[in-house]
Amino acid sequence: MRRTSQARTAAACLALALGLAASGVHAETGVTDGTVRVGESAVFSGPVADTGNHYRAGIALYFDEANRAGGVNGRKLELIALDDGYDAKRTAENTRTLIDEKKVFALIGYTATANLIAAMPIAEAAKVPMFAPLVGTTSFRQKHNRYLFHVRASYENELSRIVQQIAVTGNDNVAVVFQDSAFGKSNRDTLLALLQAQKLKLAQALPMAISAASAADIAGQVAQAKAGAVIMIMAGKMSEVLIRDLKAAGIGSTIYTISVGVVDARAASANLKGALRGVVTASVVPSPRLSRYEIVKAYRTALTAAGAQADNYTVLEGYIAAKVFTEGLRRAGRNPTREGFITAIEGLGKLDLGGFRVEYGPANHNGSNFVELEMYTADGSLIR
Repeated sequence: MRRTSQARTAAACLALALGLAASGVHAETGVTDGTVRVGESAVFSGPVADTGNHYRAGIALYFDEANRAGGVNGRKLELIALDDGYDAKRTAENTRTLIDEKKVFALIGYTATANLIAAMPIAEAAKVPMFAPLVGTTSFRQKHNRYLFHVRASYENELSRIVQQIAVTGNDNVAVVFQDSAFGKSNRDTLLALLQAQKLKLAQALPMAISAASAADIAGQVAQAKAGAVIMIMAGKMSEVLIRDLKAAGIGSTIYTISVGVVDARAASANLKGALRGVVTASVVPSPRLSRYEIVKAYRTALTAAGAQADNYTVLEGYIAAKVFTEGLRRAGRNPTREGFITAIEGLGKLDLGGFRVEYGPANHNGSNFVELEMYTADGSLIR
């Protein structure tokens, strides 16, 4: 009798397990029958808010497109986004909330160097993939991290391209103005090494506060140094403040900025009343207007379908990042796990998304090296 009872219990357990498997119940955190939950902590308020809001808009744009087409292996993508206000402490708190309370499958779209520094140990400890932060700081790429995947080119790639251009034009006296933060200081050090390698003279290296309402003093120091070129390492509204005051001081030096410097060029051009003209920027994605790129054509179709308002380089970058994420999730199979997702991304190899290429492997989580230099016109358009 005891053996019969044990056999019946074992058979019932097996039937339950088979039934759960057949019904699509999965053990992996963040994955249900109908959804895959993805978390984001980024800056959605304050002087750098445009950066996070537009990147999130691009991620959501592609997720919505994928969902309208049936999702990924039958599951819809759900984005849970929390505002950290550019505060690294809040980023850490949000990351714990997303992992422990919201039970997300993966993290995506974080912004800012210090914020990523705060979040990564938490993600690593929980073995949660961190995908496509809007961060190009070199230090994150020097040491391989199993759980961190980039899509955009590094700031070192951007700054190297800028320095090469300055060397070609013969402006060998360079002023550097950097955001007074971990992001600014780290990339200042990268830039100074690049300038030295090209034998270019450093005129000044000046910090600027994120919340600065005036850069008149900085402009005065740049003028006194007679710099032939000015390189800005900063993001958000402070970029407009610096450009405004450099131009107001009559400085004719060419101004260069990295990709995150001017997030919404149309708005910036209106605020600056034409002073954006002539500023050179590094771009890490193609122009969102160049429909000869298949990825841009798909992006513009998605914008129309969604009736989206935001449309710029950062939105396109978010769209591309979400597309790569989704492709990795699709290749992770019908029963995705975090480890399976990591293996799938590493297995992408060289992937052409329609004129924009990324490359991954077990020892390469860096994604793209696409960098082009473009110049702003007075209305915020870009020309090559």
